Amino acid sequence: MLEILLKGGVLMYPIFFCSILALAIFLERVWYYSRFTRGNRGLLDNLEPLLSGHRFEEAVIVCQRIGNPLARVCIAALRLAGRPRIQIKAVVEETGGREVAPLERYLGLLGTTATISPLLGLLGTVLGMIRAFNVLAVQGTGTPATLGGGISEALITTAAGLSVAIPTLLLHKYLTSRVDLIALDLEEKALRVVDLIGE
Repeated sequence: MLEILLKGGVLMYPIFFCSILALAIFLERVWYYSRFTRGNRGLLDNLEPLLSGHRFEEAVIVCQRIGNPLARVCIAALRLAGRPRIQIKAVVEETGGREVAPLERYLGLLGTTATISPLLGLLGTVLGMIRAFNVLAVQGTGTPATLGGGISEALITTAAGLSVAIPTLLLHKYLTSRVDLIALDLEEKALRVVDLIGE
């Protein structure tokens, strides 16, 4: 593996860095999303009987104890208990928007990594072919042995760039769809709380 990395030339280092960066972002986001949604189902199960009995102060205490994004949205709604439903809903949507915004952190960087990796590979291809043609220019006619270095550098960097870009693009799509699902779930649960407060 190290031998291939060295044969690919200097552009293999930024390509390798892109692969490490993409993996780090993916793992961090998966961990963050699991923390974001932790306790949501239990929170709603605990809140429903309290809200049905109009025990709003106890509901606030339950939300403060859990302290996840859904709980913060619920606290914003509970503080407006007794106000018109449309007003509570507007505050919930605003608070929910603020809570959901961090879900997209680093996704732009991950998408950029997926875009840049094949371009770095293409640049490596161009540099490798330039090297091969320089050999031809100096020696007149090149042999497979003399041309092989430049051509192998060109092919290795192209393969490496694509090998990083394809999985990174798939990871980006997966995380984007996960963000959409988490945001939709948060919205549904928050609106359920609004309905219970409104009752």
